[in-house]
Amino acid sequence: MSVCCALPVGWVGTAQAADAAPAAAPVPESTGNEIVVTATKREQTLQQVPVAVSVTTAAEIARAHVRDINDLSTLVPSLRVSEHQSSAQTDFLIRGFGNGANNAGIEPSVGVFIDGVYRSRSAAQISDFPDIRRVEVLRGPQSTLFGKNASAGVISVTTAEPQFKHGGSLEVSYGNYNALVIKSTMTGPLTDNLAFSLASGYNRRDGVVHDAGSGQDVNDRKRGFMRGQLLFAPADGPRVRLIADYSTIDENCCAVVNLLSSSTTSVIRAIGGKVNPTSDIYGDVYTNFGSINRIRDYGVSAQIDHTIAGVKVTSITAWRKNTNYNNQDSDFTSADLLSRNMADITDTTFTQELRLSAKLNDRASLLLGAYYFNEKISQTGQLLYGSQMRTYADQLIRGASSNTLNVALLEGTFGALEGNPTKYTNRFFASGTGLNKAYAMKDESISVFGQIDFKLTDRLTFTGGLNYTKDSKRFSTGTVSSDAFSGINLNAAAYAPLRYQLLYGGAVAAGMPTTTAAAYASANMNNAAVNPLAALRALQFMPPFLNVPNAVESGRVSDDNLSFTARLAYTVSPQLNMYASIATGFKAASINLSRDSRPALSDSAAIAAGGLATTNLRYVAGGGRYAQPEKSTVYELGLKGNWGLASVNIAAFYQQIKGFQSNIFTGTGFDLLNADKESVYGFEFEGQVRPTRELTLSQSLTYLVPKYDSFTNSSFGNVSGMTPAGIAPLSMTLAATWDHVLPNGHHVILRGDWHYESPVQIQDGLPGFLSAGVSAALNAARPYRRTVSQIDASLSWKLNNGLEFAVWGRNLTNDRYISVVFDSPAQQGSISGYVNTPRTYGVSALWKY
Repeated sequence: MSVCCALPVGWVGTAQAADAAPAAAPVPESTGNEIVVTATKREQTLQQVPVAVSVTTAAEIARAHVRDINDLSTLVPSLRVSEHQSSAQTDFLIRGFGNGANNAGIEPSVGVFIDGVYRSRSAAQISDFPDIRRVEVLRGPQSTLFGKNASAGVISVTTAEPQFKHGGSLEVSYGNYNALVIKSTMTGPLTDNLAFSLASGYNRRDGVVHDAGSGQDVNDRKRGFMRGQLLFAPADGPRVRLIADYSTIDENCCAVVNLLSSSTTSVIRAIGGKVNPTSDIYGDVYTNFGSINRIRDYGVSAQIDHTIAGVKVTSITAWRKNTNYNNQDSDFTSADLLSRNMADITDTTFTQELRLSAKLNDRASLLLGAYYFNEKISQTGQLLYGSQMRTYADQLIRGASSNTLNVALLEGTFGALEGNPTKYTNRFFASGTGLNKAYAMKDESISVFGQIDFKLTDRLTFTGGLNYTKDSKRFSTGTVSSDAFSGINLNAAAYAPLRYQLLYGGAVAAGMPTTTAAAYASANMNNAAVNPLAALRALQFMPPFLNVPNAVESGRVSDDNLSFTARLAYTVSPQLNMYASIATGFKAASINLSRDSRPALSDSAAIAAGGLATTNLRYVAGGGRYAQPEKSTVYELGLKGNWGLASVNIAAFYQQIKGFQSNIFTGTGFDLLNADKESVYGFEFEGQVRPTRELTLSQSLTYLVPKYDSFTNSSFGNVSGMTPAGIAPLSMTLAATWDHVLPNGHHVILRGDWHYESPVQIQDGLPGFLSAGVSAALNAARPYRRTVSQIDASLSWKLNNGLEFAVWGRNLTNDRYISVVFDSPAQQGSISGYVNTPRTYGVSALWKY
C-alpha cells in the first residue's frame, strides 16, 4: 500500500528541505509521514508536498514481494500497468491516461525517471531494482518541472545511495513455476569522502502458459541486473554521485489467446492449424515457435550538487543505450501463416539537466532550471509470410467468391491481362515475401523552467511555475514490400474483362435477363463502387509503402509549448494542510514508426500530382505519419492530514487532454491519431490508521469518470460521448500489516492486501466485428470486460541478527482476466487477447549485514 501523508509541519519553501541532511549520513528507513520525497525536485516530507503523489517504500515492496515495476499497480490504484506484444511493450496509465507501447516513435504520456534520469521508452523502464529505496507516482500533468515527458504523470524511482558504513544484503527467493530470485547489495567507504555500492539481481521463472504448438512455456521471466555507484561527499565542496548500470531481459513473451472465432478460424483448422478453443482461454495456446524478447539496457549518469553563496546547484548528466530485439509468430496459431515478425530497435539518449534553487528571503524561494534531451532511434524489421499462407489465402479467396476464384487462377489471369501470363506465377502469398522495414528518428528538445514559492501569510503559500519546451523531430523510413498480391490495383483498367465476367455471371446480376446482365456488367466493369474484386482487398495485407522524406513530406516536425502551474497551499492547523491548483501538461508530436505509417489526407492531391502515389496507398484523415502534440490541464483540490494514529490524503480533480495521441492496433498495423478531447474527473483517497502499535491498516481508492468529449475520426468511427475503454471506474487497495515483537526481540510480520478494479470494457471497438458480418448490435455491446480482484499476502520471521525468512503469495485466489483485446492478425472477424499472471507463491530468505 502506498503511503499517503507525512509529519504535520506545514508547507515549506524550496531551499530549506533541500539542504536538510548531511551528505554522507546513512539514510534511515523512514515510514509513514516521515518519508522524504522529491516530487517537486527538492526534498520535502510527503505531508509538505502540495501535489497528488503516492509513495511506495522499499519495505512495502519487499513485504508485498513486488518483483518488477509491472506489479506496482496493485499498490497504487491510480496507476495501471499493461503488458502487450512483448516484454518491452508495457503501458503505464495514470488516472486512465497513457500510451506508448508497440511503437518506438511514440513517447509515453507517463514519464519514468530513475534517479532523476528520464527513461524514454518502456524497454528501458522495466528492469528490476535490487537496491530500490522508494517509488513516487505523481498523478496528473507534471510538465512544469518534468517537461514534455509528463503530460499524464510521472513515475520516479529512487535507488539507495552509497553509505559511509559497511553493509549489504543477500536475498534468495524460490517459488512455483521454478521461480528463482537472487538479489544482493554491498556498500561502504573507500576513503573518508568516497563511498561505493554494488547491487545485482537475477530473476528467473518458467512460463505460466503452455504453448502446445511450439512445446515451450510462455510468459516466463529471465532478467539480470547490475548497478555500481560512487559517492564523493566531502565536508565542503561539490557532492558527486556516479552511477553505471547494465540489465538484460531474455524472455518468451507474451501469450495470446483466441477469444472470438470466425470463418477464418475454421480455415486455419482445415489446413491443419490449431487455435485454442474459446471455451478454454486460460489453457494452452498454439504457435509455431517461441517468441524472442532480448533487451539490453545500460548507461551512466553523474549528479553533482554544490551550494554556492546560498544557491544550490544541481547537474544531472546521463547517457543511455537500449537495444531491443524481438521476433514473434504473430498469427498466434500453429498454422505457418506468418513466419517472421521481427524488430531490431536501438535507442540512444543523452540528457542534461541543470537546476538552481535558493531561498530569496523569509517568504520566497526560487527554483530555475534547463533541460536538454537528445534521442536517436533506429529500427529494422521483417514481416514475412509462412509456408501455409498461400494455402490459407487460397481457401479464403475461394470462400469469398463462391469458389469462382483461387490463387493460381488470379495469378494467371492478372498476368495474362497485363500481357505476361507467367508474371505472377507462384508469387501471391509466397513464403518469405512480405515487408522489410526500416525506420529512423532523431529527437532534440530543450526546456527552460522556473518555479517560485511565496508565503503570502504565515499559513498561505502561493506557487507559480512556467516551462517552455521546444521539440524537433526528424524521421525517415525505408520500407519495401515484396507482397505481390498487395501490389495489385483491383480497380485497374487492365482487369476490366475479369470484372465484366464476374459481374455478368455473379450474384450481382442474378435473376436479371441475360441481356440486362450483360448491359449491367458492361456499364459497371470500371465502377469501383461495385467492383466484384473488392472483397479481396482484405487480403492485401502489406501494400507498397510510400517512404518519407519525399518531395511532399519532409519527415520533420517541430513543436513548442508554454506550460504552467499555479497553486495555493494553506496550513489549516499543525495537523491539516489543504491546496488548490491548476496545471498544464504537454507532449510533443509522436511519430508513427510502423508499417501503417500513411500520409495525411490533406497531402493526397500533392502526392498524386507529384507522381508519388503507390498502389493501394491509404491516406489518413488528420494524421498518419505522426500525431499532433497533446496538451493536458488539471484542476485539483487536495487535503493532507495527520493526527498521530491516523493520516489521510484526498484529491478531487478534473483533468482533460486535448489532442490525446491514440495508438490503436488494427490487426495489420497501428493507427496513430489525435482524439480531439478526452477528459476524466474523480477523486483519490489514501488513508492509514494504527489502532495499536503492532497493527497498521491502510486503504487507497481511486474513482474515475472518463469520457471521449470529442473523437470523430477514431479507428472505430465517431466515439464522441462514449466512455474510453480500459479505465475502471473504481480501483482500490486494502492492506494490513501486523508486526508482532516476540519476547526475544524477534519480529513476526503478517501482511496482506487486496487489490480490486471494478468491471470495465476492455476495448473501444473491434473493427473485425462488422467487417466479418457480425451484427452491429454485437459491436455496440462491446462484450469484453475486465474485473480485477487480487489478494497478496506474506508471513515473515525477522531475527535480531539480520536474518529474515518469509512465505509469500501473489494472486492467491488465482483471479484470471483478459487485460487487452485486439483484432487477430490476418484473421478477419477473429478477436485475440492477453491474459494476466496466475497465482504465484514461494519462500524467501534475507540477510542484512
